[in-house]
Amino acid sequence: MNRKLTLCLAALFLPALAAAQSPRGFDARDLVRLDRVSAPTLSPDGRHLLVTVREVDFDANKASTGLWIRDLYARDLAPPKRFTPEGLGAGSAAFSPDGSAVYFLSSKSGSSQLWKQAVGGSEPEQVSDYPLPVGTFKLSPDGSAVALSFEVFTDCGTLACTKQRLDAMADAKTSGVLYDGLFVRHWDTWKDGRRNQLFVARFDADGKAGSEPARVSAGIEGDVPAKPFGGKDDYTWAPDGQSLVFAAKAVGREEAWSTDFDLYHARATGSGAPKNLTEANPPLDGGPVFSADGKTLYYRAMKHPGFEADRLALMAMDLASGKTREIAPDWDRSASNITLSADGKSIYTTTFDVGTYSLFKVDIASGEVTKLIGGGTVGGYDLAGDTLAYTFEDLDSPAQAFVARADGSQARQVTVQNGGVLGDIQFGAYEQFSFKGWNDETVYGYVVKPAGFEPGKQYPVAFLIHGGPQGSFGNNFHYRWNPQTYAGAGFAVVMIDFHGSVGYGQAFTDSITGDWGGKPLEDLQKGWAAAQEKYSFLDGDRACALGGSYGGYMVAWIAGNWPDGFDCLVNHAGVVDTRIMGFNTEELWFTEWENGGTPVQSPEAYEQFNPIKHVDKWKTPMLVIHGQLDYRVLVEQGLAAFSAAQRQGVPSQLLYFPDENHWILKPHNSVLWHDTVNAWLKRWTAQDAGAEPAKD
Repeated sequence: MNRKLTLCLAALFLPALAAAQSPRGFDARDLVRLDRVSAPTLSPDGRHLLVTVREVDFDANKASTGLWIRDLYARDLAPPKRFTPEGLGAGSAAFSPDGSAVYFLSSKSGSSQLWKQAVGGSEPEQVSDYPLPVGTFKLSPDGSAVALSFEVFTDCGTLACTKQRLDAMADAKTSGVLYDGLFVRHWDTWKDGRRNQLFVARFDADGKAGSEPARVSAGIEGDVPAKPFGGKDDYTWAPDGQSLVFAAKAVGREEAWSTDFDLYHARATGSGAPKNLTEANPPLDGGPVFSADGKTLYYRAMKHPGFEADRLALMAMDLASGKTREIAPDWDRSASNITLSADGKSIYTTTFDVGTYSLFKVDIASGEVTKLIGGGTVGGYDLAGDTLAYTFEDLDSPAQAFVARADGSQARQVTVQNGGVLGDIQFGAYEQFSFKGWNDETVYGYVVKPAGFEPGKQYPVAFLIHGGPQGSFGNNFHYRWNPQTYAGAGFAVVMIDFHGSVGYGQAFTDSITGDWGGKPLEDLQKGWAAAQEKYSFLDGDRACALGGSYGGYMVAWIAGNWPDGFDCLVNHAGVVDTRIMGFNTEELWFTEWENGGTPVQSPEAYEQFNPIKHVDKWKTPMLVIHGQLDYRVLVEQGLAAFSAAQRQGVPSQLLYFPDENHWILKPHNSVLWHDTVNAWLKRWTAQDAGAEPAKD
């Protein structure tokens, strides 16, 4: 549906373009230049739709976001028009409760602050001017106040205190930092003592946010929202606007090895201590949403402490009694979010589902589950009355915004981004397949044909291995591991959702724990054999395996335990020494759960599937890629892989990024990444593979 509508609308608005250009394959330069449509947001009456559009200035090597708007009542086919002025850099949008204005964050003034713009026009107006940047915000139900998050020193009584201390630190003549506990760094940032905290500010008569907001998370030594990827879904207003509920992990010295997020109820005035609502549940509780009458709190909860990929169950708490119940205990999926239907009787949520990421409706009373939108990947979504807005993408189309009825029917595409970039692109056709994997259990995967596919011809193969390990390479348009970039370069692509992947039931996800090199490797071997048997266009004698994070680990494991499987390997940010990973990664709960304890307590568990024990068997050419700012899998892991290959005379290269983290995000760096990977694949899958590359 999505692909056909995109092409139809692109043809409508760009009729001459398609005729003037001949089809070609998709390239990394196309990938990084694409506008990215996200965060569909409906006005309370369902009339207006806002979307966030990320645009790239490739020459400047940077991206910016802006807001676009569409009047859904207008009887025309016009796409959304730009709402915020070009160059303002706006995001995180929310309509005012009456729908007359849009609030958003922008750094136009030099730091991230709250801005406001009337729906009917006028210039945007900055409504906050704090000494610190605003991280997230959420308007109160009546629009008279706003919850804001700031990164502060928790012993500071004012925002200005934090700013003054940061200025003093910048001017200090010493640079040493003394730590007495973990975390010392997280994701790609060294810790300096600040935490995200939640505040509430009242709007004055002129619509400006108060100069010194009240801290409602006072006394909580945790981050609200969570770092590094938390957001405004971590907190919510009560319907009467008198209080808020937020999620926080306040566990003291156990922070680096605990997943115990709790929900706290706090007064909007900041008076009194926040009350822990979920203290009885030691793993994660999060994503709070109030019922319309304020009597019930809906949220998501895990059951196993320390396991970040545990199933997230939908929960309901009676706030008067504190009693809780699981809403759909027999639904074997992990809920990603919560949005209530207009009548309050159903929960909308998205989740991984058999190689897709779909939107579901869950009846609160009965637990009955209905799939509303499937077949690809539903990104952000919003609901207003009987109007549903969402983004949808699949393996041959980037995200576009759609609107439909609340039951998913009568869907129509609203945005037509990227027609100019994609007008002459020929994507590779794709197909999902299944086979008998470990223990004869059904395992799924995808095959993508090369662009310009010719029947009867065989093609070299890029065999992609996903990270996580509790992840999935499914039916979505990925901006780092996009199979169409390989299809565009003349490769067929195979992707296997091995044991441990998400979307196939929690037992399937759990099965990888303690068995990183066991079931998954068997699934990859059987999946590769099944794909070759089913698809005659796959040339098994010209194939390379590549993956990142856990996928990079698996590449290193394959190098020593399946050394004749592929013609070349690409190891991006991969774990090569699992035991040292258990000591020097930042989120220790991950390695401790996966290996049954700390590397001190359970060294044998860390060594069982440790790639470094098998480097003496490495012989397959390996490209290693790593970023200096990767504190999840340290750059030393990549250096160890490259050193091991070099010392044994294994053909190898190292691509090093001093300014990137676990992901390669800058546009020009992304192009370099893809060009280097594709050159490596082509070198070792060519008819004269093994020849030295030409010298400049």
